[in-house]
Amino acid sequence: MNKLLKSYFYWTYPRGHVHYDVLVTLILLFIFVTPHLWNYGDTPSRQPAPSHPMQVIGDGGRGIIVTVSADDLSVPASETDSEVRKQLRKAIEPVTGDAVSVTRWETAIDSQGNRVWKIWARR
Repeated sequence: MNKLLKSYFYWTYPRGHVHYDVLVTLILLFIFVTPHLWNYGDTPSRQPAPSHPMQVIGDGGRGIIVTVSADDLSVPASETDSEVRKQLRKAIEPVTGDAVSVTRWETAIDSQGNRVWKIWARR
């Protein structure tokens, strides 16, 4: 029994052998059955997709800069900084995932003359 387990562990059987088929079957079962049994936490974002494309560029190793159309994001002027930061983080979540923090932001005009938000974020 010990020899059999070692041969399975080190995969010593040639192709076409019954034990080789058993190993391949076990691997395929693992690949196709475990996603239904375990929650890996990879759920899609609950935020609706933006109607305009977002631009993501690197910030010289300090993080990323995400440009979001002002039409996709409505932030009232009376909001506090923490509320603005929270809304901006939710807006960029479909692109960056939820493991980022917003460090700063500003409004700007893009090359087509549209208002945009430039958001600096860091992982």
